[in-house]
Amino acid sequence: MPLSRLLIAPRCYTPPMRRGPLVAILLAACIVPSHAILKGQTRPLPVLDMHLHAMAADAQGPPPLGICLGLVGIPAWDQRGVWAEQFLAWMKKPPCADPVWSPTSDAALQEETISTLNRLNIIGVLSGSAERVARWRQAATDRFIPGLGFQIGRDAVTPADITALHGKGQLAVLAEVTNQYAGIAADAARFEPYLAVAEALDIPVGIHIGTGPPGAAHLFPAYRARLHSALQLEEPLVKHPKLRVYVMHAGWPLIDDLLALLWTYRQVYVDVGAIVWALPEPEFYRNLQRIVEAGFGNRVMFGSDQMIWPGVIEPSIRRIERAPFLSDAQKRDILYNNAARFLRLSQAEMDRHHDR
Repeated sequence: MPLSRLLIAPRCYTPPMRRGPLVAILLAACIVPSHAILKGQTRPLPVLDMHLHAMAADAQGPPPLGICLGLVGIPAWDQRGVWAEQFLAWMKKPPCADPVWSPTSDAALQEETISTLNRLNIIGVLSGSAERVARWRQAATDRFIPGLGFQIGRDAVTPADITALHGKGQLAVLAEVTNQYAGIAADAARFEPYLAVAEALDIPVGIHIGTGPPGAAHLFPAYRARLHSALQLEEPLVKHPKLRVYVMHAGWPLIDDLLALLWTYRQVYVDVGAIVWALPEPEFYRNLQRIVEAGFGNRVMFGSDQMIWPGVIEPSIRRIERAPFLSDAQKRDILYNNAARFLRLSQAEMDRHHDR
């Protein structure tokens, strides 16, 4: 059995006594290495990315568009102009030496994303329309867990549609739910039927709670900063105690609200999508460290929030790997184990991920 099997779950594997001394040393310390390739392995340890998107190449504007990691150099809004135009100008001429550029076609975006996932051994929850997700999955069946991007008012998706897609194996996670962009909170009455069907069918739900693009309210008129609060999930969690839900973007920057929710509702998980690469590294680390040191490291999941920039995925993993306050075991929990537990992956599924 390869050493990577030791990382399959948040527990230690007990091998036969005839195994070599290296295995014995690892087990004695219950050491869980990070994503780096182990000696004798030819592939990186697997990563579960809870926040991937299947989008068109022009979903954020006419490609190519560039971004600086940490979103450095974003200007203040000069109200004599239109913020959308100023933000687009920043993406057309990003003020950093090594911007991440978006592919220029739908095919190239899909191909580059899949290539990155293959190279880094990533399995991702893929959000988007049912049709686009199906196309991407057809190109790389073993790399994607089917999600469904959803927003009330934007998408003509009913609870019955969710039931049908789930029954056909085309929907395993309802994510990303982007109602915040429409000014709709998680405890809104019109969202309730969707939560009810997710609980009934045991479908995990990933809800956008936290950061949008800079100047979001001037790009999406109904967007409100107060909906960064994770506490909007409180009444839904009381009403639907079996609902599996994760807070996307970890509710940044309202960290106190998030910690209160995590303390009170032990079933809630978070992902670090977007904030892992869009925030300056010190700010991201401060927030992640608070979550971990408050005792919630076993409910933090990796997410890249890859939209049209596949080049953000690897730097996002590296930020987790080099976090000075995380142990190797905590890094593996964030990069794989916590999501495997949240998704309730079978042992056979986890074995396949580790044996690629």
